[in-house]
Amino acid sequence: MKKLENKVAVITGGNSGMGLATAKLFAQNGASVAITGRNLVTINSAIEAIGNGAIGVVSDVSDVSNMEHAFSKVEQTFGKIDILIVNAGFFAGAPLADFTEEMFDQTSDVLFKGAFFTVQKALPYLNDGASIVLTSTSLNEKGLSFAAAYSAAKAAVRSLARSFSSELLGRNIRVNVLSPGAIDTPIFGRGGGSKEEIDGTKAFFASSTPLKRLGTVEEIAAGYLFLASDDSSYMLGAELVIDGGIKAI
Repeated sequence: MKKLENKVAVITGGNSGMGLATAKLFAQNGASVAITGRNLVTINSAIEAIGNGAIGVVSDVSDVSNMEHAFSKVEQTFGKIDILIVNAGFFAGAPLADFTEEMFDQTSDVLFKGAFFTVQKALPYLNDGASIVLTSTSLNEKGLSFAAAYSAAKAAVRSLARSFSSELLGRNIRVNVLSPGAIDTPIFGRGGGSKEEIDGTKAFFASSTPLKRLGTVEEIAAGYLFLASDDSSYMLGAELVIDGGIKAI
């Protein structure tokens, strides 16, 4: 039996990288899948790749009203939501002395505020017994010189999972966290660097990982499937770390 048969799943940031791989895997496991993203072109491309009747909604998680519209459309199309993957992300890295207020605000708006209000706005559209997975990072307990705001925002997301779990116990809604390490996704190319710079960045992160490689989006998708399905039915407010050993070793 498919693990997500007859389930409705929403994946924010599902138009590329880890989100897209997760959307594909969920659809293969029987879920009715809806993705959100900010770019209509990439959403349409992702929907074609996912298949299985998936839908996409243009939505920016840093704009609270956007999310309510997205969830309403999902309910109109598929019914109430059983799985919510809060995956939309943003990364701005710079030393403390060079980090701008604009970079800080965007980091906070997408990663922290975005995660908080994505869950809040989803509440009327969630079935009791739903599974929510927030995306943090294995850096949420580490100090990295050029990623202070990013790491702090992701640590806040880890904290949200605990508080949300306590608050939503009455509805039997489970909230857990998936914390990836360095994963080979298109995010490496979004800073506008040359191919040599991008390859160098990837090589740095791979060499900093005990397994000496980047993770794949498929490995992360398998983690989301575990947390979304009944396989993790006894996990609540917990963190699944998939990072090649960065956090532990």
